[in-house]
Amino acid sequence: MFTVLWIVFAAAALIGIILYGLREFHMLQLNGYKTPEHSWWMKKNKRRYLYPGLLFVLQFPLLLLTDKIGIIIMTLLNAVFISVYKPGKKFKKPFKYTARVKRMLTTFGILIAVFYIIAFVLGKKAGTSPTATPPVWFGNKWSFILVGSALYLTAVLVPLSNIINKPIENSINKWYINDAKRILGECPTLHKVGITGSYGKTSMKFYLDELLNSKYNTLKTPESFNTPMGVTITIRNYLKPTHEYFICEMGARRVHEIKELCDIAEPHDGIITSVGPQHLETFGSIENVLNTKFELADCVKAKGGKIYFNGDNELIRKKAPEYEGAILYGLQEGNDYRATDISVSSRGTEFTVTAPGGESHRFSTKLLGEHNVQNVLGAIAYAHGTGIPLEKLTLPVKRIQAVPHRLQLLDKGNGLTFIDDAYNSNPSGCRAALAVLELFDACRILVTPGMVELGAKQEELNFEFGQEAAKSCDYIVLVGKEQTKPIYNGIKDAGYDMNNVYVADGLNDALANVQAYQTDKKKVVLLENDLPDNY
Repeated sequence: MFTVLWIVFAAAALIGIILYGLREFHMLQLNGYKTPEHSWWMKKNKRRYLYPGLLFVLQFPLLLLTDKIGIIIMTLLNAVFISVYKPGKKFKKPFKYTARVKRMLTTFGILIAVFYIIAFVLGKKAGTSPTATPPVWFGNKWSFILVGSALYLTAVLVPLSNIINKPIENSINKWYINDAKRILGECPTLHKVGITGSYGKTSMKFYLDELLNSKYNTLKTPESFNTPMGVTITIRNYLKPTHEYFICEMGARRVHEIKELCDIAEPHDGIITSVGPQHLETFGSIENVLNTKFELADCVKAKGGKIYFNGDNELIRKKAPEYEGAILYGLQEGNDYRATDISVSSRGTEFTVTAPGGESHRFSTKLLGEHNVQNVLGAIAYAHGTGIPLEKLTLPVKRIQAVPHRLQLLDKGNGLTFIDDAYNSNPSGCRAALAVLELFDACRILVTPGMVELGAKQEELNFEFGQEAAKSCDYIVLVGKEQTKPIYNGIKDAGYDMNNVYVADGLNDALANVQAYQTDKKKVVLLENDLPDNY
């Protein structure tokens, strides 16, 4: 009888381990395979682990102090576990079975096998001595506990697999990085420009690529390939001897990560688009953000290259004098490249650029909003610095398209237009997006889950976001009850009609609500930020 129960119990636990394990590996992947960040995420989402934690504790009294009934109860509870953790939710970013994941799955499988082998040996050993003291029941029950523990501790065993594999992964990554450096070394005429910033770096990369392409053969890091392995993949897979410029986006969530990227790409020039309160939970302070972004400037300074700063950013402007010869761009007075006479509408933006020598030229772009002028201006400044006359940049600037999910205008027909700003999650970007929404003579609707990774300031900044949204929107749809409480409170504090606020369970629920709004005007919907699956 106990053999049958053990087989059923072990099989049910194994199914649970597979389902639970894959979910946890997916979250680890979304957290960038970084165990400290994943541990912080687990702590933040501790409710997710209440049920397996409860079962881990409950199994001891149930299995050790009862007879077969305890095993049956635990088996049924494991069945509930399986039903809770079975696949069902459609993720925005599906789990990818990369080579790294396959290696971790192998290690994870070995750890689970150890639990099962010891459990089997204990059970078999106890079963060979039915008259032994302690009795057969005790030995078999510990074999049940080991199998149960393998299931309930899966959330710990997944990051443990990552830790065990870290030396292997570091060795593999080092080989790829060295190979990327070798390839760069074989392109002595290639000019490399690094772009970093708390926000605006991806847009700057796309804009600069469009402008430089009017004269040079360029390669840029695709999408958001701004990590060491993303840059390495770009170099190894796409760099050709014919490329003249390599535009390298550099992202960071921790101190010294920009230096790590500079050690790979070794940029000749650099552009810093912004410094602001983003990823504060991993950086720890705004000073750490500032110093990390300026690691690019330090690298360029050592090489005697050109560094371009957004002079309108207060933190950058204060630090800029430390870098002799730095070139500032922006809308304010005192910048080397300055944009003036800005005209903004729902059809695009026009502005005049004045270069350091006094030369000026009028530009127009399809991009929405005054804040986009800063990034376009930075791209114009750098392109002009390579020898392209301002007038030659007129058509390239006109050709610039909105970067996907960054204030991208999407006309869905039937009187419905989306402003897709799903990649924005910072205070400056949110304010700029609301300003763009105000340009439209329409029924203005905001859909947002709010901002994250802002550390101790997260609640305060989301509260202020709610206050600002109340001034700009006819309807507001908040995605996620817990996450958006500060925004809701900010909206309420602003005296907004709370009948026009809806709190949705998810994005699909939010969009269905938007469709249901009845209005005589065209509906313009701002999709401000779209949190990944690990939020």
